[in-house]
Amino acid sequence: MDNFSLKKYFKNQYLKESILNERMGFKKNSWEYLTDKEKKEFEFEIFDLINNAYAPIGGNPNYKSPTNVAGSEGDANYLVIDFDDDPEFDAVVVDKRKSSGVKGAAMGHDGSKPARSLAVNFLAIMLKNKGHYIEVSGLLKDILIAKGVPVVTDKETIQKVMKGKNIEMNDDGTYQRYLGGEKHTKTLMGNPL
Repeated sequence: MDNFSLKKYFKNQYLKESILNERMGFKKNSWEYLTDKEKKEFEFEIFDLINNAYAPIGGNPNYKSPTNVAGSEGDANYLVIDFDDDPEFDAVVVDKRKSSGVKGAAMGHDGSKPARSLAVNFLAIMLKNKGHYIEVSGLLKDILIAKGVPVVTDKETIQKVMKGKNIEMNDDGTYQRYLGGEKHTKTLMGNPL
């Protein structure tokens, strides 16, 4: 046991995990969608990333536990990236296919500034493309506006996109609706169909 090196042990363990992630099809610095099987396998990691992002505002109403990832939110697409030295995912962008296009449903990060920036920048790029949109409020709304994401204020467009949802329009082009049993003021952004 005299030759045991803790540093060498952790380095070898890291290499094993990195090789395992590559064998599973995940490459560093590459956004990749999770399969249904992977959603279930990584539900705790994905939940933690989303929870990190939404904790300052009391959490995401659609993600109350890790089981939501493959369960109630299993119809969502989870786009993940690992860009740093550890073998874990650093950020996630969640979207859902809707009749009005691809809706940004959530995002998450590991809490680091680079991961937060990467997730928000990716989301902003996505929302500038035709057929992509998101409902936002608060700080994320301000950040996306600063990044040049279009704000949708046209009542007809909002009602078309939100078809089937009970919304109350505000004079400024925002609207109110209930999420998780609470009333929220939302802004539609992006380029819905």
